[in-house]
Amino acid sequence: MPIVSVSIPEKLLKELDDSLERRGFASRSEVLRQAVRFFIEEGRSLEVEGEVVAVVTVVYEKAKGRLLAHHEHEGLLLTFLHTHVDEGSCLEVLVLKGSAEAVRKLTDSIRMDERVKQVKITVLGGPR
Repeated sequence: MPIVSVSIPEKLLKELDDSLERRGFASRSEVLRQAVRFFIEEGRSLEVEGEVVAVVTVVYEKAKGRLLAHHEHEGLLLTFLHTHVDEGSCLEVLVLKGSAEAVRKLTDSIRMDERVKQVKITVLGGPR
């Protein structure tokens, strides 16, 4: 099996180590392999063409302001929910309708924001 070197901020590495102990993973490598599998599978769910309806759930750090990526794609937005989960985190739920390509671009731009802790995507429509 090839060895891959990954740079991870210390805070995230501590969270990773804490989480793998609680969840019973044998090593960081095992957790990262699982994360890569999930990332690939989630990407496949967006490999559709044409118009789709998708639900995007985002958790991000509250202290650094609101996410703005979805404002650049307002034509996709059907419904939007914003709430404070705890002292440091916000939750946003976006219901989108539009081309699969536009939904992919929006979700990719959200993922690239360093404040984002978690993004979950559910594609409700579109042929496979």
